[in-house]
Order: sequence, then C-alpha cells, then structure tokens
Amino acid sequence: MLTLILDSATKNMYIALVEDNKLLYEKYYLGANDHAKHIVSGIELALKDTNKTVKDINKIICGVGPGSYTGVRMAVTVAKMMSHFANIPLYKISTLSLMSSGSEGLVLAQIDARRGNVFGGIFRNGEEVVKESFTSLDELMKNNHDKVVSQDDFTVCPFTVIKNAVVVEEPMLLVPNYLRDTEAERNLCA
Repeated sequence: MLTLILDSATKNMYIALVEDNKLLYEKYYLGANDHAKHIVSGIELALKDTNKTVKDINKIICGVGPGSYTGVRMAVTVAKMMSHFANIPLYKISTLSLMSSGSEGLVLAQIDARRGNVFGGIFRNGEEVVKESFTSLDELMKNNHDKVVSQDDFTVCPFTVIKNAVVVEEPMLLVPNYLRDTEAERNLCA
C-alpha cells in the first residue's frame, strides 16, 4: 500500500511517500509563502524519484492545520482534488499532531499565530493530550511537557502519522482547521 503524506500549514511544507512499512521518499520544503508554487511539482518529484505514479497511490493523508491561512488550504485543496479525480481514499491529521510525531514523550507543538499567541497543543505519540487551541504561548507552556517543537524545528515520523490519521468520509467536504477567524473576518466584525 502506497501512502502520500502532505502538509503545507507551516513554513516547512512536508511531502512523503510510504510503501507498507518502508519510507520511500521524504522532503521538507522551507517556504517563503510560496507553497502553492511548489506543492504539485513536489508531489511529481516524489513520484518520479520513487518510480511511482498517481495510480499507484492507495491513500492520501493531509495535514489540515491549524497554521498559515493560505498554507493550510494548499495541501487540503490538492489532496481533495487528487482524492476526487483519482478516486484515492483521503485521510486527515492535525498539523500539530504531524509536527509532534517525530519526538518522544509529551510534546508541546506550537505554530506562531502572532502577537504572543500560538496554535498549540500537547501530544504523546501524535495523540492529543492537551486539546489544540489558539492561545498565548505563556499559557500553553504552563502545561506539563517534555519537549517543544515549532514550525521551524519539527521532524515527522510518517509511520506515527499513518497510525493517527482519520478517514475523511466525504473528501470534497473537507475543510481546513483554522482554529480562529481570519484577520479579514475579525476586522469585518469589529
């Protein structure tokens, strides 16, 4: 079984291909708000480097955020389209769970949300221990944790991601997990 894993919610876009229990391809793309420019070519490169095609993919796992508003939408949109048009089952995972998956113990995963706030949660083996939320970093740090990972310094264990991913019954209805309104929405309501 060939699994494609995608996440574009942070500065580091992540693409991996796993076949059964073997990691075939893994790449982190450090972005400059340009994941849209590289996500499709990144998938093409992964397939080319492993001598695979889209038809070989049996499962797609997509990080659904929280994170960068535009970034989150890139992987979700590409994953939905691939799932729909190639008839590939789609699974989702929290970006924070994905970020914590490569670390041991209680992992505080956080993404800068500006003005002293973060999107964060605490995970063990990629499973949520402290519910992810939009909060202050100071408040999140009060929780018991062994390690902190951020959008700048995380590693992914694709096998943990596969284990924790949840099937999306209606792929075309999948929406990103933003955890808060966009700035435009907040300004509109002010």
